[in-house]
Amino acid sequence: MFLRKIDMRIKVVFLILFTLFIFIILRVFYVQMIDYKKLNEYASDLWSRDLPLEADRGLILDRNGIVLADNLTTTSLVLIPNQIKNKKKTTKLLADILDVSYTDMKEHVYKKTSIERVHPEGRRLSYDIAEEINRLKLDGVYLVKEAKRYYPYGNMLSHSLGYVGIDNQGLSGLELEYDKYLTGKSGAIKYFSDAKGNKLNLSDIYVEPQDGMNISLTIDINIQKSLERELDNVVDMFSPDMALAIVMDPNNGEILGIASRPDYDPNNYQEYSQEVLSRNLPIWASYEPGSTFKIITTSAAVEEGVIDLKKDHFYDSGSVTVDGAVLRCWKAGGHGEQTMLQVLQNSCNLGVNTATHINFKKAL
Repeated sequence: MFLRKIDMRIKVVFLILFTLFIFIILRVFYVQMIDYKKLNEYASDLWSRDLPLEADRGLILDRNGIVLADNLTTTSLVLIPNQIKNKKKTTKLLADILDVSYTDMKEHVYKKTSIERVHPEGRRLSYDIAEEINRLKLDGVYLVKEAKRYYPYGNMLSHSLGYVGIDNQGLSGLELEYDKYLTGKSGAIKYFSDAKGNKLNLSDIYVEPQDGMNISLTIDINIQKSLERELDNVVDMFSPDMALAIVMDPNNGEILGIASRPDYDPNNYQEYSQEVLSRNLPIWASYEPGSTFKIITTSAAVEEGVIDLKKDHFYDSGSVTVDGAVLRCWKAGGHGEQTMLQVLQNSCNLGVNTATHINFKKAL
């Protein structure tokens, strides 16, 4: 009886061990064959680091393909603090080259982070400064490509184009309105390091950046140049508080040229006040045309043959009621009997409204 109980216990223990063994084998199989990619990505994230490569922003073109908003290739300074062997020397050299204080640069060099972008001191570096840093061959110091927005025509079309910030994000105008299309997708150079940040002897991986989409406008650069030149002449002659102009194709409503004064250079927008930057006058400064539009409505009536300027007459009594609303002429008591030519000469509200009404009825 006693031996039988022992035998039973051995069998139970053996069964449990066998079950655990099968479970371990199945788990290893699952990890190696099924869950491998997911776990490998987790592991890769722990020891891979990215040096960012900024994508070029999409171009803005006129109707003929002339570039109105372009990109310049610059470089920016990126540090990997754990790879910097002589931190004191590196801090001193970089501070001298970038013309910043030792304390400010020390904050970047000694920072407890995997990758440190030196901002703003190390952004958009000139060729000479970038070359001087590159010649030092300092451990943990990298120069990466970065795009800088450039407007080749300076102030031209400035309010409509707008401008971008230091990170190439649209802040105004078309740059802001179509930012999600113009902005590309950044790439990177992936390298591998251990837990202490030391670079491993593994091949780097290049992830190509994807540039943003180009945008073509209805603007004609030659018309725009003429428009800008005439506005400059107006400002020089009369010194107005503001001036604006729009050139439109009457056949389809396309804007061929648009400009206003005061304007600004989007390459250096930081030098201008917010009042200048935000006032796109052709859009912002709406103004009722008033009597100047009487020429348009009268010429349309003549063109369609609904009135004759010399033969047709109109009696202006000073007011008229239309659908319960009283319309009045600017002259108290009205102008009396007039030809339609005199209606236009006198800027008679009621006479022009009548011509417009007749023309509208004919169009219907």
